[in-house]
Amino acid sequence: MKTGNSLPASFRWAFAGLWHAIRTQRNIRIHILASAAVTAMGLWLGLDATRWTVLILTIALVFFAELINTVIETTIDLVTTEYHPLAKAAKDTAAGAVLVTSMAAVAIGLLILGPPLLARLGLAGGK
Repeated sequence: MKTGNSLPASFRWAFAGLWHAIRTQRNIRIHILASAAVTAMGLWLGLDATRWTVLILTIALVFFAELINTVIETTIDLVTTEYHPLAKAAKDTAAGAVLVTSMAAVAIGLLILGPPLLARLGLAGGK
């Protein structure tokens, strides 16, 4: 691969990497759909800037974890196509990191969206 130092080239490569991940990784596409649903709900609920900040950071964190997981899996697949316990451990651990960030994202989403959703629906506990 030819490398260069130009800023436009760096952005092209970064977007090419994102597009590759979106095209090839089902879970990233699921994350994009979930992010769109959360964003739509946030708009409907009229979230304040602080809640938006936390949601955006949470969405970015899960997306980041998915991208790193893709990097690890792709690198291992480049090195070997044969089963190796260390390759399995690396892939499983990377997937575990995505699981942890996803579970945290669900909890954060419930804490941020739950109270205004309950209030919007006229149910007890809304704020």
